[in-house]
Amino acid sequence: MAQVSSSLKSENDAMRLRRADNLKARKLNQNIWYVLLWIGSLVTVAILLAVIGYVMAEGLKVVNWEFLTTPPRGGLSGEGGISTTIVTTLYLVGLTLVFATPLGLGAAIFLVEYAGDQSINNKFIAGLIQFAHFGVETLAGIPSIIFGLFGYALFVSTLSLGWSLLSASLAGACLILPTIIRTTEEALLTVPRDLRQGSLALGATKWQTLTKVVLPAAMPGIVTGVILSVGRIISETAVFFVTLGGSYRMPTSIMDSGRTMALHLYYLAMDTRAFDKAMGTAAILIITIIIINLVIDQISRRLTRGVRGMQ
Repeated sequence: MAQVSSSLKSENDAMRLRRADNLKARKLNQNIWYVLLWIGSLVTVAILLAVIGYVMAEGLKVVNWEFLTTPPRGGLSGEGGISTTIVTTLYLVGLTLVFATPLGLGAAIFLVEYAGDQSINNKFIAGLIQFAHFGVETLAGIPSIIFGLFGYALFVSTLSLGWSLLSASLAGACLILPTIIRTTEEALLTVPRDLRQGSLALGATKWQTLTKVVLPAAMPGIVTGVILSVGRIISETAVFFVTLGGSYRMPTSIMDSGRTMALHLYYLAMDTRAFDKAMGTAAILIITIIIINLVIDQISRRLTRGVRGMQ
């Protein structure tokens, strides 16, 4: 008996040692990956700060009140400011969102909230949904110049809208539509199904459940998609190079041509070689993106609080 108990005790001790060694190994492995993740995050932030810091340091040297309030001059002189390009950029962002946001939200809501329920017992509808998802993902991967050529062929030439804000915004809406649809779908899918079922069980209609429960809960993800789309519009050049026209004058209607800050930056850097003015335009471009994102975020917060307050 003494030998048996001694052997059992030794086996238990060996097992405890193995468990302790495994626990130490797992903790070491966890700490290693934790450090690597922190290093990756810090490197990413450092690269971002380096790019923004360099652009700001070089660009703000030429930024003054005259630079912000005078329009660019014609030709390849690179003289003048960027006042008309700022206004054109804001016009284009607003007009593009007016076209793309309702379409993107509507498509995503239909695919998730309505067609998704119908596809459970209907293979045909399920196939259509898969085809729609495939089309959206394909559009998201198409180079932006293709959207530009499509916009030129359809809006500028076929529909005779000419080089104008309207043509550019319609082409830009086609460009950002996949982003809005996909981000909205993901935001809606993150809302627990129990919330929908609980709302319906209390007697709410499908529309009431959607507007009072689902959309407020999904609002942060939807706003993220809109912010990404705004950044895409502001920074894009290829689409608007062939649809907006590139005029340095102030647009007075949606049928007028114009020049965005990104497009003006391209002209300054590539055609006029005015790199100092290009860096100044880049600095204002970054500041504009930050301000627009903050404004959209604040509006979404107010809308979310307002909708939740009415529940």
